Amino acid sequence: MVQRTRQDKIQMTSDLAESLKQSDVVYLADFTGLNVKGITELRRRFRETGTRFIVVKNRLALRALEQLDLPDLSDYLRGPTGFILGSDDPIVPAKTVLDFAKENDNRPVLKAGVVEKRAVTAAQITELADLPPREHILAGIAGSLDAPISGIVGVLNNLMAFVAQLIEEVARKQEAGGD
Repeated sequence: MVQRTRQDKIQMTSDLAESLKQSDVVYLADFTGLNVKGITELRRRFRETGTRFIVVKNRLALRALEQLDLPDLSDYLRGPTGFILGSDDPIVPAKTVLDFAKENDNRPVLKAGVVEKRAVTAAQITELADLPPREHILAGIAGSLDAPISGIVGVLNNLMAFVAQLIEEVARKQEAGGD
């Protein structure tokens, strides 16, 4: 086992505090029952989504959290705890951890989290995982906003085509010598 110096622990606490500060999404998970191979695979999946999985001693995590303006997570820092850190979209890391857990005997187990500085429960994180990713939601909104505009454009195009046909017909009649 590697012995850490006091300076190492101070640096680890500072690094964790900085990572937490930069994250819009923080989930805590109990990874008991996962072996090294499982944790390595979980980290790989998180990395693919731009999410980080960090394991530190709970005592150091408490010190890092005390430095920040986040809800109190101290009740959840018991036993093996991994920090899932993401930015922007809270849905992707939730889906990633829950999909992984389905494949791995329900491990890791979500404890709680913070999304945009608001505390969330494990049940709320599970509900987030059931939503489509943020990009899909935004695309759906954009599509629904675009639909009325497309309808108006279609009506205007049809109107312009009708006017063009009328003008063409009038021109033909005038060429033919009619009124």
